[in-house]
Amino acid sequence: MRTLQNITLITTEHGFSLTYQDRQILRHSPDAPCLWAGAGEADIEMFRGNFSIKDKLNEKIALTGAEISESTDGWRVHFSRGDAVRATLHIGADDSGRLTLRLQNDNSRHNRLWLQLAAKPEDHIYGCGEQFSYFDLRGKPFPLWTSEQGVGRNKQSHVTWLADCKENAGGDYYWTFFPQPTFVSTQKYYCHVDNSGYMNFDFSAPDYHELAFWEDNATIRFECAPSYIELLEKLTALLGRQPELPDWIYDGVTLGIQGGTEVCQQKLDVMRRGGVKVNGIWAQDWSGIRMTSFGKRVMWNWKWNQELYPQLDTRIQQWKREGVQFLSYINPYVASDRDLCEEAAARGYLTKDAQGQDYHVEFGEFYAGVVDLTNPEAYAWYKDVIKKQLIELGCGGWMADFGEYLPTDTHLHNGVSAEIMHNAWPALWAKCNYEALQETGKLGEVLFFMRAGYTGSQKYSTMMWAGDQNVDWSLDDGLASVVPAALSLAMSGHGLHHSDIGGYTTLFDMKRSKELLLRWCDFSAFTPMMRTHEGNRPGDNWQFDGDAETIAHFARMTTIFTTLKPYIRQAVAQNASSGLPVMRPLFLHYEHEPRAYSLKYQYLFGRDLLVAPVYEEGRHDWTLWLPEDSWINVWTGEACGGGDVTVDAPLGKPPVFYRAQSEWASLFATLRHI
Repeated sequence: MRTLQNITLITTEHGFSLTYQDRQILRHSPDAPCLWAGAGEADIEMFRGNFSIKDKLNEKIALTGAEISESTDGWRVHFSRGDAVRATLHIGADDSGRLTLRLQNDNSRHNRLWLQLAAKPEDHIYGCGEQFSYFDLRGKPFPLWTSEQGVGRNKQSHVTWLADCKENAGGDYYWTFFPQPTFVSTQKYYCHVDNSGYMNFDFSAPDYHELAFWEDNATIRFECAPSYIELLEKLTALLGRQPELPDWIYDGVTLGIQGGTEVCQQKLDVMRRGGVKVNGIWAQDWSGIRMTSFGKRVMWNWKWNQELYPQLDTRIQQWKREGVQFLSYINPYVASDRDLCEEAAARGYLTKDAQGQDYHVEFGEFYAGVVDLTNPEAYAWYKDVIKKQLIELGCGGWMADFGEYLPTDTHLHNGVSAEIMHNAWPALWAKCNYEALQETGKLGEVLFFMRAGYTGSQKYSTMMWAGDQNVDWSLDDGLASVVPAALSLAMSGHGLHHSDIGGYTTLFDMKRSKELLLRWCDFSAFTPMMRTHEGNRPGDNWQFDGDAETIAHFARMTTIFTTLKPYIRQAVAQNASSGLPVMRPLFLHYEHEPRAYSLKYQYLFGRDLLVAPVYEEGRHDWTLWLPEDSWINVWTGEACGGGDVTVDAPLGKPPVFYRAQSEWASLFATLRHI
């Protein structure tokens, strides 16, 4: 036995056991090896961001032999199976004392690795980026690949079947815009993999977790802490933290409006006359529109469309004086039939195909070139597009959309395989936006929000949004799915999250109901940002100005949101300073409550508010669980202890409780009178 910085390696006659701060990480014997090596060929097909991924596996070989040698900075384990199959595991600590495992295939024909980490049957697992269907990941495999999140996302549902029939777009429980090779165990350690190739984290077995890598190497880091809060502080110290939000975010709802300058003004006037607190107008069609069979699409030529939005520059300044920001839209692709793409092509700034020609992706009845962000000149050029076309126009923010569509058969300037760069792409896109703000002195004043992400997004993406939920009540793709998405992302190190009020995807006879919009508005008042979206087929959806009752509802909920401004701002500041997320799983503060580990549809908003959104149609009451503490019902003032409680839950009064001992109790008590 030898110990190095809390790392202990115990050897046996035929194997070994590796522990880190008293947690067993690896165990190996010839009968139960921890490492496999093999060879495969990826078969990846993409259609409009939906990926079909298969592995043409040639071999998978258990490496039963293990010879251990000491090195100056740890140990080397030489795994083998006969004479031809070998791999090396280097065990050591990085400069911060984290346990670091470095795997390398020693056979040139092998490009696959499988590592089994020791586990306990009672472990719960969280993270792996943004997961919509599950919060506790134990019991299932989770392939990690950034893609469209899928329509329906449940292979048993009719909507998913229809989407699969149409264009393989139905998705499954693990489809996500923001995967990440990071998980947190209830043994109070995190595991993070530095790689960006395709991976599969399988938590199905009771006594091990299998991590599969479609590469010939992997670097894996572990860190432990006595509490989950301290563990997240350590994780975000590694990955980075989001800056604080601009102050205007807390001053109301950002209204998603399309149709031109005067339409924006008219809808803004209607909402403000109705008492709605409005902090911004988000006009995604600021650059023009393109009509497709999917619905109204943005024109992907990132310049102000002066025909659709006349006098926008002066109106932006007027709105800003009135406390209303103007937000726009951009993504990392340029429409093939417009001048920005022509300019990028002339400069050699687009990714290439196998013949060296510009690569164009089909996005649904139009094509677009992929700006090669690995080319320093292209990267700087696109950053200038953001500075000149959005920031100089006066935009207070924008949606930095997409990032997950990088085709695996395109060729990049940096020479790295697009299969390896695919997952890393959205973080590179986030960095481009972040640096545009940083270099113009606009960080903390201007906000961009993204749906796609990966390791590194913590450092660069100033706000996430949940993507394209259905305008329905489904658990896997409706209002309910946003809560585990936010909590999973929180346990992956990104603590700022919001969603389209009312959802987005309007297909297969879906129509957003008034009730769904109002319930989503109730939920969004207890998130870090309130923002609406018309959906891809606005005429089929109930909108925020649909009638006087809807406007009054938004007036009340935005008043609640703005009343909570000092409390939310404090929670956001905690996220920026220590990585403690704004929307939190209950076990962060109630570690000793077993029930807290299985909840995925309720959360703590900051330390002192417990929120349980109503996500079923036609409900007037709701049952939730309270951990042992002194709780006050926000709407009635009734005191409650812990356990299951059933409360009245009319529209406008979602189940929300606050801690009686909170320093914010007097502020929370005022909500009852709004």
